[in-house]
Amino acid sequence: MRMRPSVWPGAPVLLFCLAFGGAREVQVPGGPLYRVEGTAVSIPCNVSGYEGPSLQNFEWFMYRPAAPDHSIAIASTKESKFAYAVYAARVQSGDIYIHRVGGDRAELRIKRLREEDAGVYECYTPTTDAQYLGSYSAKVLLRVLPDSLQVSGRSAPRGRLVPAPPLQLTLSEGSDLHVDCTALSDSPQHSHLSVSFGLTRPGAPVGRHTLQDIVSVQRDFSVEPAQSDPYSRRHQMGELRVEKSDSGTFKLVLSRAQPQDSGTYHCTAAQWLQDPDGTWQRVAEKRSILAEVTIQTIESQLKVSSGPRELTINSGEVLEMWCNVSLAVVPPPDVGFAAEWYRKATEDAPEQLVAQLSQDGFVTMGGRYSGGEGGARHISLEKMPPLPGTYRLRIHSAQPGDVGLYSCRANALVTYPGARVEEVAQRVAPSVGVAMRTQDVALDAHTLLQSSTLHRGDTAILLCNVTVETPQPVRIAISWWAELPGEDPEETAGRLVASLSREGVSETGFRLFGEELVTDKAGPQCYRLRMYNIQPEDEGKYYCAATAWVQYPDLSWYNAATARSNSVTLYPYARAKDLLLIPMVAGVASALFVGIFILATVTCCYMKHLRIRKR
Repeated sequence: MRMRPSVWPGAPVLLFCLAFGGAREVQVPGGPLYRVEGTAVSIPCNVSGYEGPSLQNFEWFMYRPAAPDHSIAIASTKESKFAYAVYAARVQSGDIYIHRVGGDRAELRIKRLREEDAGVYECYTPTTDAQYLGSYSAKVLLRVLPDSLQVSGRSAPRGRLVPAPPLQLTLSEGSDLHVDCTALSDSPQHSHLSVSFGLTRPGAPVGRHTLQDIVSVQRDFSVEPAQSDPYSRRHQMGELRVEKSDSGTFKLVLSRAQPQDSGTYHCTAAQWLQDPDGTWQRVAEKRSILAEVTIQTIESQLKVSSGPRELTINSGEVLEMWCNVSLAVVPPPDVGFAAEWYRKATEDAPEQLVAQLSQDGFVTMGGRYSGGEGGARHISLEKMPPLPGTYRLRIHSAQPGDVGLYSCRANALVTYPGARVEEVAQRVAPSVGVAMRTQDVALDAHTLLQSSTLHRGDTAILLCNVTVETPQPVRIAISWWAELPGEDPEETAGRLVASLSREGVSETGFRLFGEELVTDKAGPQCYRLRMYNIQPEDEGKYYCAATAWVQYPDLSWYNAATARSNSVTLYPYARAKDLLLIPMVAGVASALFVGIFILATVTCCYMKHLRIRKR
């Protein structure tokens, strides 16, 4: 047994020196220290108040409970073969070694504690002082607890954990993911447990370096999500939480699972003990694979079909199409569906929204179908069971303008906590071709002037004769247009002068001086425009445009035909009295000028003659 130098016997002098000067002091943590068998331990030791070089040496000894007075040499920073035989092999293998932190600080480290490592550990510093003053060693008691920490994804009766292969979970996107982790410890010493959940992405090797932290339950039961997205954001929004039961089971809940949640889930449990100085030490840690999770995307399961493939109906009949939306599995409760029907006249034409049905059941009509001069259309879009459902589009009293290609677009949406809705998938069904057998409407219009010669101030009467050939009842709307001099007829359709709606309501449009004009119906198919007090500014070419409207049983109107008439020229001639007025005005002006000139000349001569006589 290697002996250490004895302390100088002059105790009174030592106390005197300690009171009035510096002295060596060796410090180790206060004991007892509790650590767990099979784990690593580090016992720090530092020396202060010494003389000599700043690089101090450290020697470690151990006293077993069975022989508390017999020291066993473990390791030294000065001698490589310092350890006794009982520790020599472990020191040589690196299981036990001294880690120098600084010149006067070092740690005794044991990588894997054994039961026989329990005892009193002494840190001794060989003297470099001129004389022995102070303390040269310090002791701390280390107790080794049996490893009772257990972690598993499954539990057995009476709290005993049983080894089992990880669960194989396959869930649909939007389902809630539940993963259990049970952590237990039968330590005789009071301890706390912390649990953390992690994920290894599919295809990545399972290991700590590939493990992505999700959320942790600290030893004080506080829940801390991973600092990086997406888990910090999902925890903040209530989509990520941990539930704890009395049996030591921690349940990870991920609301509305997403495709990126696929992978291997791990649970890491740690056991914590409090040292006498108040610090908490993680004395044991174990990790277990809980489950291998596969999240099937809704996009991969969503199927959409429509029918019938082609449809030919008569004008005025009900146009009905369906859009069937299905999933390979029963959709999760928080996954909803919306459907939209679009129409385009031809393959290359732009799409127009017909109607859409939201996941909440609200129907929105496209702009073309929500009203206008044709009136409100009777269109319905309804969802029929079972889930996800069949979306039936019905257009009552179909019109020729409804022909074309119809496509159904289905959207899958997930509703997250906090009412946040996110679209996760979309599918478009093959188009439905719609053709129509119509009743033709032949429409013609002819315009004439009631009087071929018109003068300024007269009333111009224009007639528009309309011819309609159709077996169905129609209503005619008329509009009057003018092409004024100086306007290019190829660049403009003219100016609207007046109109008469299909209900017989007249409206006036453009007239330069705002003189009165009236439009009405003069006969069964004859429409009249009267322009009062015409002026030269009214000169131009006039024509009428006729529109045939057909009303369907749903009271909507359809523009069945449009015709433009010929143009007639309106030219207001000047009256005879207007022609005589010009020379009369010119004569009066000339006579007045001559008279004034003669009068001025006579007056000038007379005044000149009068001045000569006065001389």
